[in-house]
Amino acid sequence: MKYLYLWLNICSFLVPFLFSFHPKLQFYKKWRSLFPAIFIMMAFFIPWDVVFTNNGIWGFNDAYISGVKILNLPIEEWLFFICIPYACIFTHYSLHHFFSKFSFSKKITSISYFILILVLIVSLWYFYDRWYTLINFVYALILLGLVYNYQRESLQKFFPTFLIILLPFFLVNGILTGSGIEAPVVWYNNVETIGLRIGTVPIEDTIYALGMLLIVLVLTEYFEKKFNKNLK
Repeated sequence: MKYLYLWLNICSFLVPFLFSFHPKLQFYKKWRSLFPAIFIMMAFFIPWDVVFTNNGIWGFNDAYISGVKILNLPIEEWLFFICIPYACIFTHYSLHHFFSKFSFSKKITSISYFILILVLIVSLWYFYDRWYTLINFVYALILLGLVYNYQRESLQKFFPTFLIILLPFFLVNGILTGSGIEAPVVWYNNVETIGLRIGTVPIEDTIYALGMLLIVLVLTEYFEKKFNKNLK
């Protein structure tokens, strides 16, 4: 179990990577936009991760990692920000390739958006003193607001696929947070969270995933439009 975190990254990435070359999907053609989007996301999430790790808001179990660290983060954590977004954005585009109408209507998107915003604001009203909740939910509020106002069609496509992506997300994150193993790979300081969990997964992690994946998707689509425009 020494390399459990590493194997979770590899297994999450491997199948989407191999199917990226499928002649019907040709997802590899989006790499020119996807990887810059991932690296921009990492430019924000990695410093966030470093600060939270150094301040004991979360941490990593040495029994499940290789021991190689950069900026006090396990190499597996760095790979997480590449492998998981890759797999999830691949899933998003694959679903829309095979089910082109798999989107919410404008009305359902707006309802979903306002409900989500309301839940985040109410949560912050009561739990503003929890660092993971505060930073995570404020970031999500800002991002959702920007996307809803300037790129709403992305939310129409993202919201339904995110609900499906949550299934493998809870599987992987469940293992990372202790499901089926003796101790969690990633532990959380409950003083800095709401304390509500789905299985072993802190409820904040769902919003964390939403914020991480949505920014990658929005940037990928932005870069794709720029590349396609320059080719004309």
